[in-house]
Amino acid sequence: MPKLVVLYIRECLLGFAIAIVFSMALVVLNVANLGHLVSTVEGGWLAFLLLCIFNGIVFAGVQFGITVMRMADPDDEDQAPR
Repeated sequence: MPKLVVLYIRECLLGFAIAIVFSMALVVLNVANLGHLVSTVEGGWLAFLLLCIFNGIVFAGVQFGITVMRMADPDDEDQAPR
């Protein structure tokens, strides 16, 4: 498999893992009363699942973007665009 594909998959999985931890922290700390919502409403598990999925999409994109931006050559900084 090409290195770029492996990099993309690895960074997306890391982004989703961070998003799950973040979503769990939101629910456990009851931010904006989310913990109460997830534990008492009949479809609360669905709200938590969607929170994890949508946060995962955002966090995975940010994680991959940061990784790609950090791959720039240090020599590129000396040259001004023309």
